[in-house]
Order: sequence, then C-alpha cells, then structure tokens
Amino acid sequence: MCSGRNDDLGKAEWRARVAAARTDVSQAQRVLEARALVAALAALSLPDTVCCYVPFGTEPGSAAWLDLLRGSGVRVLLPVIPPTPAPLDWAEHTGPLAPGRLRGVLEPTGPRLGPAALGEAGLVLVPALAVDNRGARLGRGAGYYDRSLAHAAPDAVLLAPIRDHELVDHLPTEPHDVRMTAALTPRRGLVPLPVA
Repeated sequence: MCSGRNDDLGKAEWRARVAAARTDVSQAQRVLEARALVAALAALSLPDTVCCYVPFGTEPGSAAWLDLLRGSGVRVLLPVIPPTPAPLDWAEHTGPLAPGRLRGVLEPTGPRLGPAALGEAGLVLVPALAVDNRGARLGRGAGYYDRSLAHAAPDAVLLAPIRDHELVDHLPTEPHDVRMTAALTPRRGLVPLPVA
C-alpha cells in the first residue's frame, strides 16, 4: 500500500493513496491504535509544554492523549485555524473544546496566544498522512503546519503520530517542508528520524 519507494508519485497521489487506505481501517482497529499511541506517548519523558491537536476523521490517535498530557501536569496548547492560510494560532487547553473553522476540527475556547506560542513547547505533535525515513512529512496540503513550525524551538521534538505502514521509505518534498524529528506509531512507539 504505502510502503516502499514510489519516486514517481507526487504529493497529490500520495495523499489520495493514504486517504483511501485510512478509510479501510475498521473502527475497532482505530480504537486499538489510539490506545497504543496514548501508551507510547505516556512512555516518553514529557516537557512542561506540549503543542498537540485533536485527531479527527480517520487520523490515528484520539482526544485521550489530551487527558494523558493534562493528567501528567503538562501545559497543553492546541491549534486554532486562522481564516486564511497562515501560521496557526494557539490556545491553552483548559476546558471544553468547540467546533473550529474546518468541519470536524475541535479547537480550544480559551484566549488566543498567537503563533509564537509554539516556541514554548518542548514537544510538538504534528498531524501527518505519512512520514518518510528522512523525516519528510506529508500533510493535507493547506500548509498551516509548515508555516507554523518556523516558530518551534530549535530543540523541540517534532513528532508525527501515524500508523505503522505510514512510515515509508521516501516521500516527495519541497523546500518549504519542515522535517519531523520522530514518528510515533502504534506498534513501534517512538521512532527517531535523522535530522537533515
């Protein structure tokens, strides 16, 4: 499906391939994977502040990782999607979530902290459709995270939670793409990636 080297595929083809594969994952399998990802996250040494997100649709993971982080005393920042493609805004997760600008996306309701708040996090969970062995990340294509990650602290861990088969040999990249420092998968847990 997604494994191996497919140099002839562009980003659009990769996105279509991964999206199709994700729809084939059963609800029972999604629940098992989400639990495994939370357990893998729990095994990490967590910093004081983590930027996170609420998975939606067929994305791996669940809102349970928010409970884990907050229960561990971590300050959790969640993204707020701006009206036009720009760096994400951030707000601390302290209570209920509300529907965001994009259908299916839940966002925090607290005061907005601005894009630079990302720099306060020692760990940034970054949604991804796939990640390759060099740290290249395939996102949904809107560019919000690539614009935002410029604000990350130089020593922050950029972690992409994905399914095991979504860690592939090679993905197409562009100069603006920000590389991940690690992937988090249900079976393998934390997978460090080379820093380019």
